[in-house]
Amino acid sequence: MVMWVFGYGSLIWKAGFPYDDRLVGFIKDHRRVFYQGSTDHRGTPEFPGRTVTLEPAAGEVCWGAAYRISDEKDKRTAITHLEVREKQYDQKAYVDFFTDPAAITPAVSGVMIYIGSPDKKINPNYLGPAPLEDIARQIVLAEGPSGPNRDYLFQLEMALLQIGCEDKHVKALADEVRRFLSERRLKGEEV
Repeated sequence: MVMWVFGYGSLIWKAGFPYDDRLVGFIKDHRRVFYQGSTDHRGTPEFPGRTVTLEPAAGEVCWGAAYRISDEKDKRTAITHLEVREKQYDQKAYVDFFTDPAAITPAVSGVMIYIGSPDKKINPNYLGPAPLEDIARQIVLAEGPSGPNRDYLFQLEMALLQIGCEDKHVKALADEVRRFLSERRLKGEEV
């Protein structure tokens, strides 16, 4: 049986596992938000970074990339990799994936996604909503083993543009981070 995985964050530009095919498309009734804390990749337990998760949003779509994996060994490799990489996300779900905005029928059903739920009892890394300026400041200052949190944001913005998607939340946040970095440079502060 074939396995499909949908990436809506760093998986868009860096799968990290072998796959047979990559399709650009979207899932329905979800939106991408920078509400998940990262204490293992883009931040630390003392100063978490922020990464994306999904939240339900009727009528909205979230663009990304779906990866098809058919070889049994490659499936095991992908799952092992993803269970480590996405370990701070507490839920897996299976969704319909679309490639055509006019389509009623999905291109693929049963595509696996990782989600960081808003329930802090089971997801202690959930940071939740905050004013855009506060999220931007946190992203500018956070850094973890995978590098500065702002690199994650800027790579996501670029990856989305490369697949033909401008995500309003990502764009607004990236613009605010650039503004904050510019202010720090003008003040002679380290960026």
